[in-house]
Amino acid sequence: MNSANRDALIDAFLASAGWSGARRVLLAADASFRRYDRVTRGARRAVLMDAPPPRENVQDFLRIARQLLDLGLSAPRPLHLDEPAGLLLLEDFGDRTFTRALSEGAAEAELYRLAIDVLIALHRAWRPGMPAAEALPPYDEARLLDEVALLPAWFLPAVRGEATPAAPGESYLEAWRAVLPLAHGAPDTLVLRDYHVDNLMLVEGRDGIAACGLLDFQDAVIGPMSYDVVSLLEDARRDISPTIVEAMLTRYLDAFPDLDRAAFLDSYAVLGAQRAAKIIGIFTRLCRRDAKPQYLRHIPRVWRLLEADLEKPALATVKAWFDREIPAAQRVAPPGALP
Repeated sequence: MNSANRDALIDAFLASAGWSGARRVLLAADASFRRYDRVTRGARRAVLMDAPPPRENVQDFLRIARQLLDLGLSAPRPLHLDEPAGLLLLEDFGDRTFTRALSEGAAEAELYRLAIDVLIALHRAWRPGMPAAEALPPYDEARLLDEVALLPAWFLPAVRGEATPAAPGESYLEAWRAVLPLAHGAPDTLVLRDYHVDNLMLVEGRDGIAACGLLDFQDAVIGPMSYDVVSLLEDARRDISPTIVEAMLTRYLDAFPDLDRAAFLDSYAVLGAQRAAKIIGIFTRLCRRDAKPQYLRHIPRVWRLLEADLEKPALATVKAWFDREIPAAQRVAPPGALP
């Protein structure tokens, strides 16, 4: 569907929701095909999620949002929807992401404490028989391997000046297969997957964990409880004080006294490395395939995070592969324009 037809469809959707003539202003367009607009009509305000099919769907977002709301967490409440068209009108949490609050001088420790407390509440409340659990895929070895394969597929051709993606070698996948069982040393839960300060909101007028608004969780899976913790504390987009990281890990682990801490920390390290490898591949692909070079500036930070995780004994086989195949001189942001 061309943009003019899509705009007409959106106008009709807003009219059917009682928002005829509402003003639309772009809030965000992320690394996917989704975009978010703020719509205003008089004193009323809402967020329009535009997730055009077939590339996107809104069913997963709705399913998970309802589950999070049932657990007492602050997901955006759906106000109006057209699922076949990929359109949702949602509660507007405002503009104060954790990222913005941090840039305005908010206390880093307090915000990360709130984010960790949300994960603690979610992981304490989660039960395998909950409605969302049955519909969500497992974060299994096949999915984890598909994600780490993005690094050799996209990053290596970019730094070596090759024009097309490459297939990951079997030695790379074997190195990961040797360590991925450790990822499942932490119990399974609902994994939101993109749990970091860009996707967390400070919601005015709410207290406790309800003050943290949750966004961008439509790709959730069922997997190790360590994943969202490492997603928060090994952030691809910002540096976090090591003191904060240590304090938040301790706070989280103290909330689960029966947890096997050594197994959790191995899972945390393996999934931190897995996530970093995936992100390096994705950010490179966004530049080369999707003409979004702005993500390249984060790659040096993600390499630092990956290298730190590779120093953990649990990652020995993966570290050996990286030391052999991608020397330190190649662990850089690839060029922004390639043939």
